[in-house]
Amino acid sequence: MSIDLEDFRVPHGDGFKLKGRPTRVKPVCKSKKQYHKMLMQHVETLSSLQRLHYASGRHALLLIFQGMDSAGKDGAIRHVMSGVNPQGCEVFSFKQPSAEELEHDFLWRTTCRLPERGRIGIFNRSYYEEVLVLRVHPELLRLQKLSEELEEGESLWEDRYQSINDLERHLYQNSTRTVKVFLHLSKDEQRKRFLERIDEPDKNWKFSLGDIHERRFWDQYKEAYEECLGATSTSHSPWYVVPADDKDTARLIVSSIVVDALSKLKMSYPVTTPKRRTELKAIRKSVERQPAASR
Repeated sequence: MSIDLEDFRVPHGDGFKLKGRPTRVKPVCKSKKQYHKMLMQHVETLSSLQRLHYASGRHALLLIFQGMDSAGKDGAIRHVMSGVNPQGCEVFSFKQPSAEELEHDFLWRTTCRLPERGRIGIFNRSYYEEVLVLRVHPELLRLQKLSEELEEGESLWEDRYQSINDLERHLYQNSTRTVKVFLHLSKDEQRKRFLERIDEPDKNWKFSLGDIHERRFWDQYKEAYEECLGATSTSHSPWYVVPADDKDTARLIVSSIVVDALSKLKMSYPVTTPKRRTELKAIRKSVERQPAASR
């Protein structure tokens, strides 16, 4: 199976439904051996592109991962980005906002973590939590100390979608490319993974009672995601819905998305000027004249 990324891209506009997107597709590879080989090829390509990206220093790449609990965000990030130089990549996980963060607008805490040019920034959850978790649990809005006009206004969510779209367009116009991945997990597969976290000692640390609590709101989260994805998937900052029931296939699709995003950037290694070349030649001669170290 070849990977056509357009199969996973979300069109902009109302009416997007996750029901039409599978949580499992035909495996890309026929065996584990083939999977590891293909993933390694993607990782090596990504590593090469990342070095060029870092040296070029003209763009930043922001990767956003969202999904239900146990959808595989951590694993996808760990496997896909395994070959990337840590100097050129930073990962941030956004959980419950702190007291300081609640004193600012809903985009503040993530804006402070945006990648600089030449780097890749990865958000494990992101500002999208502000139109997902808060949409499902509107009582949490009180913690943000919004004015009554904002908190009770009918256009709150539409306004936040617009703020997000404006931010991502601003980033695009200032050389930051934003790519967003929603790991699409089925409710049955989540149940299976929760049970594994309970039954397997080395996975116990991953499980919390909060996961079970949020599972009760599965349908509400699904509706919130559908509206959010359709409203904020744009030509310059697209959403990709990646089937997540099969972790191997999901990681290959994610790695293809990241490679594609970097490949589309206009990058080149800095060109050495004649003056700099003359300096390097002089330095070379100086090094050559130095005696070799004795053993």
